[in-house]
Amino acid sequence: MSSDRPGGPADVVPADAGGGDAERAIERQPASHARRGRFSRRRTAGAEPKKGSLLRELPVLLLIAFVLALVVKTFFVQAFFIPSGSMEKTLHGCPGCTGDRVLVNKVPYWFGSPSPGDIVVFKGPDTWTPEVSVTKPSNPVAGALLWLGRAIGVAPPSEDDFVKRVIATAGQTVQCCDAQGRVTVDGKPLNEPYIYEPTPLQSRPFPAVTVPAGRLWVMGDHRSASADSREHMNDRYSGTIGVSDVIGKAAMIVWPVNRFGFLGSPDIQGTDAAGALAPVAFGLAGALPVTAVRRRRRHRAADESIPALLL
Repeated sequence: MSSDRPGGPADVVPADAGGGDAERAIERQPASHARRGRFSRRRTAGAEPKKGSLLRELPVLLLIAFVLALVVKTFFVQAFFIPSGSMEKTLHGCPGCTGDRVLVNKVPYWFGSPSPGDIVVFKGPDTWTPEVSVTKPSNPVAGALLWLGRAIGVAPPSEDDFVKRVIATAGQTVQCCDAQGRVTVDGKPLNEPYIYEPTPLQSRPFPAVTVPAGRLWVMGDHRSASADSREHMNDRYSGTIGVSDVIGKAAMIVWPVNRFGFLGSPDIQGTDAAGALAPVAFGLAGALPVTAVRRRRRHRAADESIPALLL
C-alpha cells in the first residue's frame, strides 16, 4: 500500500506562492516613483514663479531706490561737480578738465544760517551771469540721465548753481580795502590765507555794502577769476544772495582720490576767540556763587566749634 496520496487541488502548492507579494511590491514601486516624480515636477513648477516674482519686484526695488536717492539728495547730502576755477586752489575746476566732486551737506542749515568762512553752493539770483554754459537735453531720456549725473556729481551743474565763500552776513558792512589791500567787515580786516592769485591792488577796491536781512555777501577764493558779489553790486540785491537760495555747505572733496579731504570753515573774522572765552566766562560765573556758599558754611562751622572748646 503506497503511502503516496494522489495529489488534489488542495495539495497543489504553486511554485511562485511567495513571489506574488514581491510582484505586487514591484508593481507598486513604479507608482511610488511616479508620485515622487509628479511631486518633484510640482515642486520644480512651484519654483518657477519665484524667478518671475523677482522680475516683477525689480521695478518696485528700483522705484524704492530712486525715492530714497531723491530724499537723500533733497534733504541731506548732494554731490556737486566744480566746473570753474573761481574757488582755486581750495576747489579745482576748469572747462574740459577733471574738476573736483564735492559733497554738500544740507543738515547744518536746517536750523541755522551760513557763517563767514563757509563754502556754500547756492542758486544764483536771476541777475547773475552763469559761469559755465550747459547744453540743454534734447529729449526726456537725456534729461533724466543729466539729472542722475548731477545727483551723483558726475555731470556739470545747472547754469544757475554757484559755489563761493561767505564773507559777510546780514547787518554787516563789507568793503575793500585797508592799507594792505585786505577786505574789511565792519572796519576789521579779514584773515584770508586761502586767497589764490589776488587781484592787483588797483583793481581790488569796492565801496561799502551793508548786507540786507536774510542775505549773504559771497566771494570766490580765486579773486581775479571769480564773478561774485563784487561783479553784481549794481543789481537790485547789491550783489548779495539769499540765505534761502543756499543749497548746502561744501563738506568734503570725494573725487579725484588724490584730492580727497574735508573742507573747513576758517575763522576769517576773528570771532572764535570770543566764542572760546564765552564758556570760560559762564563757568566762572557759575563757580563764584558755589565758592561763596562753601566758604560761608566753613565759617559757620568754625564759629559753632569755638563755644564748645570753651566749655
